[in-house]
Amino acid sequence: MRLASVLTPLNDYHLTLAAQCGVQDITVRYPGPDLANLQRLQAQIATHGMRLAIVEGYLPIERLKLGRDDGTELAAMTALIRQMGRLGIPILCYNFMAGTDWVRTRLDAPERGGARVTEFDLAAAERAVSLSATASTISSDRISADELWRNLEHLLRALVPVAEECGVFLAMHPDDPPLTEFQGKARIMNSVANFERLVRLVPSAHNGICFCQGTFAAMGADIPATIRRLGKYIHYVHFRDVRGTGPEHFTETFHDNGPTDMVAAMAAYREAGFAGPMRPDHVPQLIGEEAGEPGYTMLGRLFAYGYMRGLMQSAEKFVRSPSQT
Repeated sequence: MRLASVLTPLNDYHLTLAAQCGVQDITVRYPGPDLANLQRLQAQIATHGMRLAIVEGYLPIERLKLGRDDGTELAAMTALIRQMGRLGIPILCYNFMAGTDWVRTRLDAPERGGARVTEFDLAAAERAVSLSATASTISSDRISADELWRNLEHLLRALVPVAEECGVFLAMHPDDPPLTEFQGKARIMNSVANFERLVRLVPSAHNGICFCQGTFAAMGADIPATIRRLGKYIHYVHFRDVRGTGPEHFTETFHDNGPTDMVAAMAAYREAGFAGPMRPDHVPQLIGEEAGEPGYTMLGRLFAYGYMRGLMQSAEKFVRSPSQT
């Protein structure tokens, strides 16, 4: 397993801190269609002894989800995969939430010692415009689950052969929150069974999963058991936890302060043979970081790095992988 991270902002100071904490892989947001942008990011990351391993977020995919692409977005996604293959960037993380990205209704819920975390409450979301990373993109268009499945299959049939050719692995992120519908739009990446359906749509080692622990926990999944169940399809991990009553209401936690048995989870990754990148996700805002981007500040990330490295090293030492049995 490889410790990974997104950095907000991605600059030399944060890259230095990440390298000092043992991070090996860096996640970047889609920088646009110009290959030079990816090359520049890759070179900057490499100067700190780490690799650019994942492209995630801000992808040209929204019209594809709705089945309204005129070919422009499919061409852009295809070009991105080819660029990633050319540069040796192995993982493309995407989601299929139509009209929005991850959504929260509160950004300053109290956690241990007064640290701030994010929270989702469906009743609050229904009363007001939700706070989200992309709230301004939410439209009034409606779409059914059947339409989303058709659009997803169309997309995968187009992209998976390109990914296979280029050595790039597609990793689907679950819907966050994993509701059946949000603001008039169905959601389909919201259950363990639907992730099994995803990998059956276009069977390929390159059609896989981003296992976001917090979102699977919000589904009510048994995390260690689900890691074992989906393990051979997991290409990338978002390591986090939530506390709550399901997808309708939950609050983020410190990585060591939620209901999930994180020791058992890390052991399950090892048992499943997962050896890919794993990054802390949605970290608490610690004292002095109140003005930072909720979920993406650096001090909380530093705490998570150390906690995750300890769990990783313990699992590597004491848990046998399938190749060792």
